[in-house]
Amino acid sequence: MNILITGGTGLVGTRLTELLTEQGHSVWHLSRKAQQRGNVKTFVWDIDKGIIDEEALRGADYIIHLAGAGIADERWTPERKKEIIDSRTKSMALIAQKLQMIPHKIQGFVSASGIGFYGADTGSAIITEESQAGNDFVSECCILWEKAADQIANLGIRTTKLRIGIVLAEKGGALPKMALPTKFGFGSPLGTGEQFLSWIHIDDLCRLFIHALFTPTVQGVFNAVADNPINNRTFNQILASVLNRPLWLPNVPSFVLKIIFGEMASIVLGGNKVLNNKVKQETSFTFLYDDPEAALRDIFKK
Repeated sequence: MNILITGGTGLVGTRLTELLTEQGHSVWHLSRKAQQRGNVKTFVWDIDKGIIDEEALRGADYIIHLAGAGIADERWTPERKKEIIDSRTKSMALIAQKLQMIPHKIQGFVSASGIGFYGADTGSAIITEESQAGNDFVSECCILWEKAADQIANLGIRTTKLRIGIVLAEKGGALPKMALPTKFGFGSPLGTGEQFLSWIHIDDLCRLFIHALFTPTVQGVFNAVADNPINNRTFNQILASVLNRPLWLPNVPSFVLKIIFGEMASIVLGGNKVLNNKVKQETSFTFLYDDPEAALRDIFKK
């Protein structure tokens, strides 16, 4: 199959590209510059100018939408907030607009979303796909992200939205930043340490994307998290054990994190206890990593 990925060079897109290529599929990326990366063909698009190389859409069998400015890469100024939302929604709207105009053979569309849909901090409440949306910036971003994906569904294309938790990977995402102090013996829980962390191993996430892509009965919204959400304190204890480092410093106070990160501190000070029941009940997908220690030992090869 021909799989078109937006955001294909990011953390998830890179690993997805590897797995899909290993399975014998042709993987294409959308980028500002046309180029060939190994076996991956790159087609040009310019979201601001409303341009997509239509050959990519005509030839693709499936689309995975990952494009979006990093939500934790910079402080949340009003300009940055707009960029975070626009990069997700305008790109989706452009794809939908072009698919309306040209003949295509798209069989399925899978879009990333986030568990931030429910709000940055839902305490110890159990969260499922039926839980209400939050009312902060992160939830607003995810709500608009998913509404943009509905434009694809409205074209009659099977559409799946994966609300992704904290992605555990060695070379990107939150884990390297979380692990750095621990590696140097300065690890400690953040804030109260009681906030829940709903996580997923990078390989399980990419396998779930592929499963959703190729399974005709899978559509709608799914929480992309592993079985065992744990609190920040426990996660840091496991991380220190896996890295064979001490965890003896006191918790990092909330006010310090707010000074450093501003409003963005809500990402690390908040948490969500998210369940994946719908994945297990409505799909045949099985997780390779449902235990945080096993996941971390695989990532750090311990």
